[in-house]
Amino acid sequence: MSIIVKDPSIGEKEMVAQAETALADISKVRDGVGKVIFGQESVVERTLVALLAGGHALLVGVPGLAKTKLVETLGIVLGMDARRVQFTPDLMPSDILGSEVMEQDEAGKRSFRFIPGPIFAQLLMADEINRASPRTQSALLQSMQEYHVTIAGARHDLPAPFHVLATQNPLEQEGTYPLPEAQLDRFLMQIDILYPDIEAERRILLETTGVEDAKAANVLTPARLQEIQQLIRRMPVPESVVEAILDLVRSARPGQGNAETDKHVAWGPGPRASQALTLCARARALYEGRLAPSIDDVKALAEPVLQHRMALTFAARAEGMSVRDVVARLVKGV
Repeated sequence: MSIIVKDPSIGEKEMVAQAETALADISKVRDGVGKVIFGQESVVERTLVALLAGGHALLVGVPGLAKTKLVETLGIVLGMDARRVQFTPDLMPSDILGSEVMEQDEAGKRSFRFIPGPIFAQLLMADEINRASPRTQSALLQSMQEYHVTIAGARHDLPAPFHVLATQNPLEQEGTYPLPEAQLDRFLMQIDILYPDIEAERRILLETTGVEDAKAANVLTPARLQEIQQLIRRMPVPESVVEAILDLVRSARPGQGNAETDKHVAWGPGPRASQALTLCARARALYEGRLAPSIDDVKALAEPVLQHRMALTFAARAEGMSVRDVVARLVKGV
């Protein structure tokens, strides 16, 4: 049995045909990114899944692991209007959102004119987002959830599609601020970037230290990306997958009858995590050429979807546990 978001305007055969076309387009995107980003297949997959699901992603890793390069490459490959903001301690909210300036015409009449900030783009790269103060980080809250910003009481809609890909250095490094919990929840996934394996690093050495570097090419349009995003929202979700998502997310919350969670988790994921896991499972299924998600998709995506939506108790941290450890235990129970 499946739960399906019904759309009377499309039949089953037409949906299969659309899925096959979308899969071919996704394959082109994957190949286009692979020409520039070597190795890191899991990172590329998760980042593309986040975009296909229509959400935002937080890329976490030490400097020098091609986080910025990946975002720049995706902007080119997907044909999106991309802007980059380098977050620094002195960055102000108006530097991101824009501001109003007073102008005077020839008749001497004064009026305010809104000058849009870099957030008015289809793909915003928030580079080293946790090097800005929490006040500046919070400037993204409304835009990431509601896709518009309010300046001086006036609403300004953002272009569609709108995605934020933020890079973050580990909190243990100098000059970093923790992101507010409310903002972390806006990110569909937190994608941890690890060091490349030796073969990928060998290829990096050989192909990036010569006269010419590989360059990305555009293979998709933003309008086509939106069509694929709508297709993903129409994909059927088996009843077993829905139950697995509910069981997993609810088991990560204290006070739900799970003794391990009650002991180790201070606060857990809300309903937005269930929504994110459902959308990402659909997107991953299509990314791999399937027309419906499976429980394996839920297990594979549990860590990037849940880890930034949970906090450990003091006792758990004192024992040397991490959120990853807790999520891994919960996944085993699915």
